[in-house]
Amino acid sequence: EIGAKIGIPYEHLLPYGHDKAKVSAEFIKSVRNNKDGKLILVTAINPTPAGEGKTTTTVGLGDGLNRIGKKAIVCIREASLGPNFGMKGGAAGGGLAQVVPMDDMNLHFTGDFHAITTAHNLLSALIDNHIYWGNELGIDIRRVAWRRVMDMNDRALREIICSLGGVANGFPREAGFDITVASEVMAILCLATDLKDLEKRLGDIIVAYRRDKSPVYARDLKADGAMAVLLKDAIQPNLVQTLENNPAFVHGGPFANIAHGCNSVVATTTALKLADYVVTEAGFGADLGAEKFFDIKCRKAGLKPAAAVIVATVRAMKMNGGVKKEDLGKENIEAVRKGCLNLGRHIENVKQFGVPAVVAINHFTTDTEAEIQAMRDFVKAQGAEAILCKHWAQGSAGIEALARKVVEIAESGASQFSPLYPDEMPLFEKVNTIVKRIYRGDEAIADKAIRDQLHAWEQAGYGHLPVCMAKTQYSFSTDPNLRGAPTGHTVPVREVRLAAGAGFVVIICGEIMTMPGLPKA
Repeated sequence: EIGAKIGIPYEHLLPYGHDKAKVSAEFIKSVRNNKDGKLILVTAINPTPAGEGKTTTTVGLGDGLNRIGKKAIVCIREASLGPNFGMKGGAAGGGLAQVVPMDDMNLHFTGDFHAITTAHNLLSALIDNHIYWGNELGIDIRRVAWRRVMDMNDRALREIICSLGGVANGFPREAGFDITVASEVMAILCLATDLKDLEKRLGDIIVAYRRDKSPVYARDLKADGAMAVLLKDAIQPNLVQTLENNPAFVHGGPFANIAHGCNSVVATTTALKLADYVVTEAGFGADLGAEKFFDIKCRKAGLKPAAAVIVATVRAMKMNGGVKKEDLGKENIEAVRKGCLNLGRHIENVKQFGVPAVVAINHFTTDTEAEIQAMRDFVKAQGAEAILCKHWAQGSAGIEALARKVVEIAESGASQFSPLYPDEMPLFEKVNTIVKRIYRGDEAIADKAIRDQLHAWEQAGYGHLPVCMAKTQYSFSTDPNLRGAPTGHTVPVREVRLAAGAGFVVIICGEIMTMPGLPKA
């Protein structure tokens, strides 16, 4: 029934149990020439422990657009098991604005992450196996760039020594694990347009370097075909539904603090061919998620967003204004005003991409009228509008005003989207552009070795790639405790990684980890 709503015939739905299905590759190909609907991005302020509700708002807005007679599809990411058993909990929305079956979505769902983990680790196994059987490609075992992954927060595996135990086990070397959502295979699955493109990109992965520093690719190990076969089902988007029986594509799930943080290109572009409106989210605050959505995903897939929604809460404003979590229940208009500086920065940043923005105030019962009005007044002074949304408690009925505003902006044709920097700009200049224009820092700083590495990649023909900043989500700076709208900070670049298959360069800043740990409780 959900498939029929958006014109997907029953035979093109591949059922996973009674309440989830994948959409067939044949069907996706068949709608390629349909006219595109309008793309709406939902992003947010920097996350606080108070919670913002970005996914909840994404789902609520999808339901709200359907309620006012528009054909809308929600596109969100799949949940990683790491944060699920860590601090974050689920990733399916909440209250009356959520996607179901929620428990499946937050656990193994349709097995996409397991397939990604397996494909990634097959490549890891093939590298060590190749070295064991004589290493005819001449891999320098000190320069193996491909780590292993698992979808769990496990700090014990960040740095390991593998192949111990003598001749039979190969040559000992340093290695390590990242979380699956930080894998380049995840990024490739989310940026590939179809199975053929997926296989080509997998072949482009640089796994190691020889002694003369020339790269060894996954295709040199003949790994690309085998990896693509493992991902043949994973690349097909998953169709589920919201609590109001509206369609949702839940597909792919890179984090936005260590990867590019967007739902898959296949899901988003397919949804655009089937609906008037597609509501998608980008991870964490707009400084990370929206920037990568615009500069990486939209640039690569040729997408042109019509509007952006920035989610904020009164509670988060108070936290950004210096209030402790336990005191958030008390009215504090001064702290709201102070914290609004963070929201203001995000509004300015989204506008830099030429995309008009509206603010969604995700309502909590403890919010007072005066606090809400303080936020409205602040946003109005920024030349935008803030709309109170009660979708958590009321479902689509509580978010009609936002849905109408989004339609008004999208239909006005006001969006003049363009990325922040041109392809031809040198890599380190791209980093500096983001640091100065989005984070409002003074500059990025990096050792000579890192700058030399970036320069070498430019010489090798990778200078046109966008950069993917791995940075704390809690602040515009690299200090997670620096809330609000700091300026004048420097952004230290600790490490750089080339994701040649995905088509971007990962810039690891400050203390950010590509393998998180679990909290104490």
